[in-house]
Amino acid sequence: MPNNNKLKTIKTIFSARMLVALMMGFSCGLPLLLTITVLQAWMKAEGVDLSVIGMMSLVGLPYTVKFLWAPFLDRYIPPLFGRRRGWLIIAQSGLMLSIISLGSASPADHPGLMAFTAFLVTFFSASQDIVVDAYRREDIADAELGFASSLYINGYRMGMLLAGGGGLILADQIPFSMVYLLMGACLLPGIVTTLLAPEPKINGNPPQSLQAAVIDPMIEYFTRPGALWVLAFILLYKVGDSMATTMTTPFYLDIGYTNTEIGTVVKLFGFWATIAGALVGGILTLKIGMYASLWVFGILQAVSTACFALLTQFGHSIAALAAVIGFENLSSGMGTTAFVAFMAMMTDKRFTATQYALLSSLMGIPRVIASAPTGYAVKLMGWESFFIACALIAIPGLLILMKSSAFNISTRKGYR
Repeated sequence: MPNNNKLKTIKTIFSARMLVALMMGFSCGLPLLLTITVLQAWMKAEGVDLSVIGMMSLVGLPYTVKFLWAPFLDRYIPPLFGRRRGWLIIAQSGLMLSIISLGSASPADHPGLMAFTAFLVTFFSASQDIVVDAYRREDIADAELGFASSLYINGYRMGMLLAGGGGLILADQIPFSMVYLLMGACLLPGIVTTLLAPEPKINGNPPQSLQAAVIDPMIEYFTRPGALWVLAFILLYKVGDSMATTMTTPFYLDIGYTNTEIGTVVKLFGFWATIAGALVGGILTLKIGMYASLWVFGILQAVSTACFALLTQFGHSIAALAAVIGFENLSSGMGTTAFVAFMAMMTDKRFTATQYALLSSLMGIPRVIASAPTGYAVKLMGWESFFIACALIAIPGLLILMKSSAFNISTRKGYR
């Protein structure tokens, strides 16, 4: 029996479905920094005023309000390729064309046109996110969602690395217009993946009207036992981790680390630690189940956050920084994997796009709202007490897991 379980796990890890999750993650991660880091660098090089550069952050609005048009993608089916693959081809094609068009814009002469084109990039990118999230939920069995989510997250981070790091490096060698042309071409593997992937099969009928696509997902969700507990859990599970992360860069500088040391240890070493954490987290969810994974990873997240307080005692120590960053990014990668899979599992497959868009938007609230006053908290408490407080803030989210019978995750078919 153990050998059969091991063989089943190996088959799951190397299945075509997991490759699709990885490639779709790459396609979703690639556009993000093209309208943030790379675009800011281009505008700065062209002498655009800093106030204009700052206002360009508003083009990212579609990422936060994508739930507004998610019901439309649940309700209507394009004439080709099916409900999910059809919309995905439309979103990916529009995204590739808008990225290439963004490269032909002029930051200094026509900033308004550039802003509009960048807005199109984020709109099609957010639309791609909606459909990919729905596709992954509908195509992957519940017991495999954790590992599929880990591959999606790692693919997403690789796409961000290529666009952010690779894009800036290329910009020193070739014009920004060519950088955006190349980045647009990098979406072709994602389009090929969509064309070759199967259309997911779901039980039950999708919404038959736009009203049903908007109202029925809400009725279905809020009539479940424990619906409000799930929302509270989503709000609180990673709130301490998000608050701590907001202030880490000022913290590193405050205790004496240089920008080079931060870039090398925190960004490069930390990136690979996060990749490893997502993979380990995905495999562990296959082995121990979602409920146990959320508990274990949540505790590790809290402990790793508290470890930042230890850096205040060590002072300037590269070894200590690397140890804390490695542990924190590893545990954060594991926690994010389980968390993303959990949200997918909480959706009804008839309304996946709408419900997942709402839950993922809810997940972003603590990152914005709870993180806003962290600077004042540091001034009031000091660095050591601040990080300890961030670790303790994780406790309410973990306690809500005791309502697992309401979540229906500890006994759900496919999980132990």
